[in-house]
Amino acid sequence: MTGRRPPGFLRRATTVAAVGALALTGPTALPAHPARADTTAKGDVIANLWEWNWDSIAAECTQVLGPAGYGAVQVAPPAESMKQSNYYWWDVYQPYAYNLNSRFGTAAKFADMIGACHKAGVKVYTDAVINHTAAQTGTDYNGTAITDKYATPDWNRTDYHDSADCPTSDLTIQDYSNLTQVQNCELLGLPDLKTGSDTVRAGIADYLDKQLALGVDGFRVDAAKHIPEADLAAIESKLTHTASGTAPYMFQEVYPGSTPQPGDYFGSGDVLDFTYASKLKSAFQGNVSDLASLSSSGILPAADSVSFVTNHDTERNGLHLSYKDGDTYKLANLFQLAYKWSTPTVYASWEWTRSDQAPPNSSGFVTTTDCSNGWYCLDRDTGVVGMVAWHNATDTAAVSDWQTKSSGVIGFGRSGKGFFALNNGSSSATYTFTTGMADGTYANVVDGGATKVTVSGGSASITIPAKGAVAFFNASYTCTVGCTNAGGGSSSTVSTTFNEYAPTTSGTDVYVVGSISALGSWDPSKAIRLSSSGYPLWSGEVSVPINTSFQYKFVKKDASGNVTWESNANRSATTTASALSLNNSWNVADPDATDVTFNEYATTDWGTNVYVVGSIASLGSWNTGDAVPLSSAAYPTWSKLAIVPRSTAFTYKYLKKDGSGNVTWESGANRSYTTGTSSGYTTGDTWR
Repeated sequence: MTGRRPPGFLRRATTVAAVGALALTGPTALPAHPARADTTAKGDVIANLWEWNWDSIAAECTQVLGPAGYGAVQVAPPAESMKQSNYYWWDVYQPYAYNLNSRFGTAAKFADMIGACHKAGVKVYTDAVINHTAAQTGTDYNGTAITDKYATPDWNRTDYHDSADCPTSDLTIQDYSNLTQVQNCELLGLPDLKTGSDTVRAGIADYLDKQLALGVDGFRVDAAKHIPEADLAAIESKLTHTASGTAPYMFQEVYPGSTPQPGDYFGSGDVLDFTYASKLKSAFQGNVSDLASLSSSGILPAADSVSFVTNHDTERNGLHLSYKDGDTYKLANLFQLAYKWSTPTVYASWEWTRSDQAPPNSSGFVTTTDCSNGWYCLDRDTGVVGMVAWHNATDTAAVSDWQTKSSGVIGFGRSGKGFFALNNGSSSATYTFTTGMADGTYANVVDGGATKVTVSGGSASITIPAKGAVAFFNASYTCTVGCTNAGGGSSSTVSTTFNEYAPTTSGTDVYVVGSISALGSWDPSKAIRLSSSGYPLWSGEVSVPINTSFQYKFVKKDASGNVTWESNANRSATTTASALSLNNSWNVADPDATDVTFNEYATTDWGTNVYVVGSIASLGSWNTGDAVPLSSAAYPTWSKLAIVPRSTAFTYKYLKKDGSGNVTWESGANRSYTTGTSSGYTTGDTWR
């Protein structure tokens, strides 16, 4: 089938459309933004071990997922669920009671699994079935019996939608374009919980809190589109913290359709991207060269989504690829791990011949996973394990050096941190690729280091096996699971972060280009695209040779490919063996620039962030859409370093934006500041 948090906790800056500089609108109190999987950090890959039992997941975390560098494991719904004679897989999506004794093991086994995974450094996300309860009566896997589908141990009839809420004669959804039916009527006859009721919200929150108390780190919300987003946000506002003191990570199943849309749910968590998986199927069953335009093909925004190649529904209905597609399926997973976009998932489950077939079991209780018999354990495949390491090593580096060699062969780098090439054809292919990598010899992580790639002058001749891939990254590579240990490549580069304040129009992106090959050798077609996640601040990380002096500049490219260069002189920098961070502002030359760190003490409602805007271009020229977002890391003090001109007097003010983009200005006159010829200026302001 398809908490209570301290002020300022886990806020996320929201990019909104520009509004008038003098607009004064009242703040709207919103529920807290949920935690987000950190797609800019190492270890964000989710292994979806679908319907594995708890003992098998504990072992996999210890022996495979932890050593391989997976960030989290997604597990099946842990509640008591329907048990019928055929033990179908979908029994677990019909909960009878919110106790944690299930077909996957006892509550004690569930807790032990969480502990084992945490010990291995792997977070645990559970499948939360909270839209409905079971459509069929009987006895569940813990012995709970139900004779009326509207009377379970946790709920009674008044807790479900009825004819007053659902307009259809049998209370089921008959028109999936009708929002009222989609969210107030019964999906396939499953009793639909009245999530607008605070009693129901509290009951659902208690069930999720029970799991959080055992150490669960987050939830995949099943059938989320059948629950109003406001109801989900209200439920999340009642949740306690995880064991590590953070808000639970939420990601939601919102199948694309006429109503509601996936984007309607970004406020309450990330959304599983069905379109991403569909685009991959189309490309890998057609021309992988089409992947060059993947980011603009209608997939969900990276910051708000979770990607996948297939899931338990779509591999059975033919919408997406599955293990039955053999090497094509595996290759799509390798691409997903290589292409920096949203939080990636790797799906591993059992082999099947009938769409509703149960997992291997004993009287319905799922038996130990045997990867050599009846199970397809993609998570431990040599190439996948190698690409998890590659994904973690390339971290935040932007996609670069994209090359389409044929309809079936592509290659791309990650700004000098790694290079990946795939061949979707039926015979091997040899091409010379521009890698963006420092010269050296690198291990191919896809075959566990059995083969090597030599880079000379930034280029490499690479032979890619049929239906295969070659990938290497700029670090010492140690294979840990199911492969041959092999030395990695060069370590003669250092991470350099480029931060640029640059307002843009819609469809225009900001790039960095420079005098060295890692920065495109002044070729704007090879420039490194920066991330707009902190707009109007654009950021990106590039691996640059150590002890190297270079020049660089920022450019803007619009949707038609037109390039606009900064008007100031070339910027200069020199690397050492330590990481380097370069802060700049569009058209403000380095000799003319200084820095001011703005500090503002301001309490906020959930989902509301603080910005600074001012009279000079590097502070948005009073355009609230180009205001500088401040960081809440030291909440209630909000801070951000900004690059501004030297020896310049300017005025500025702070404002707040809520999740809907409503702007509230602080009261009083504009603040004033004058920079001198030195650096390191700071303010210490308080909201008024």
